[in-house]
Parts: sequence; C-alpha cells; structure tokens
Amino acid sequence: MILAAGRGERMRPFSNALPKALLPAGDKPLIEWILENLAVAGFNEIIINHAHLGNLIESALGDGARFGVHLAYSPEMQALETAGGIANALPLLGDEPFLVVNADIFCDLDFRILLPKLPTMAESGYLAHLVLVDNPEHHPQGDFGLTHDKVLLTGQHKLTYSGIGLYHPAFFNSVARGIKAKLAPLLHAQIKAGKVSGERYRGLWMDVGTPERLRELDALLQAKRTR
Repeated sequence: MILAAGRGERMRPFSNALPKALLPAGDKPLIEWILENLAVAGFNEIIINHAHLGNLIESALGDGARFGVHLAYSPEMQALETAGGIANALPLLGDEPFLVVNADIFCDLDFRILLPKLPTMAESGYLAHLVLVDNPEHHPQGDFGLTHDKVLLTGQHKLTYSGIGLYHPAFFNSVARGIKAKLAPLLHAQIKAGKVSGERYRGLWMDVGTPERLRELDALLQAKRTR
C-alpha cells in the first residue's frame, strides 16, 4: 500500500494544484519512483489511498499496467490519517501481512529484502516491522531505538521511521473503518508490548515534505542523469 492521501500543507504552494504524490523530481512524479521500485521487487498488487485531488492520481496512474503492476484505489472523502487510511483499505489488502510506503519519500531501498519477512510475521509474533534510517537534519531527535532487530521506545541513539514498514492486519484491529486515526499511538502501544521488529537502512533516503527538500531531491536526480 502506498499512502498518498496527505494534503501536503508544508508543500504549498506546489500542492495546491497537485497532490504531493504527483509532484515531479528528476523528470517523474514521486509516486512513480516508488511504483517502479516495487515492481522490480515483485510487488504487483498495490493499493493507493488518496483524498486531496485524488482523481488526479487515478488519472495519472490508471490501472498500473504501464508499471507492470495492478493498482487499486482506496479513496477517502477526507484524509483519515495514516492508521485510519490503512484500516479503511484492509478489505482490499486482505488477511496477510503487507508492505506500506509513504508517497512523499524517496528511497533507493531494494524492497526485495523485505519480501522474506512477510510470510514469517505471524509465526514470529511481531505485528509490524519498521525500516529505520539515520536522523535527517530536520528531525535530529529520531523516533525509536533499535536493539538487534527489536524496536524500542527508548535508546541512547534513536533512529527515524522511514515511512516504510510491514504490517499484519491485526495491528489495526482497534481502528474502525472510516475513522481518523494516527499511526504513532498504535506503534507506541505495540512497541511497548514487544510486537515490533525493525532494521536500519543506511542508503539514500529523503523525506520530501517541503518545497526546499523537493528541489534538493530534483537537483540530486538531475545530477545523476547527467553523469
């Protein structure tokens, strides 16, 4: 599932006419970089939620055939926040663990490394597996600690949640469909219960949440093209 329902308040004025997911960087929309990486990794059934200007996302991406995937959409009359949006899409996602990726990030992670973890989540007792990254300048305090493969609420050197994670549907049992719900309280509760594993990714990752960071990413990708 790709989360693309955010209004993009910090991305104004760019997000006034386009949803964040369709803002271009390096000659293609942010969400297309993610779709291409998912397709290469073998994820071929992808759900996208949307709210603000969501019809533009559906028009731009269609059924996903040109990316080699099948796309389905989970429209929201008003944005339901992260956990609410995922819970609302559970009928499309099914009963097995699934991957969730924020639409407003750029990352060169090879998603294939996450595939073996999906079928083992239920037997491992974990309800979520988070990809954590080194703290960016705009978020120096980090989010969570990581000891071996277990995510903790405390830690001397916290890391930042990348917006990439694996989730078991049961993680969202407490969230009713159609209700706004933030992800952080659920994560904190399940981390406290010892139900969240994680790993550290040290490659290229950017939270493309502001016009300045979008321009920075665009310059980086344009420079790569000219090499």
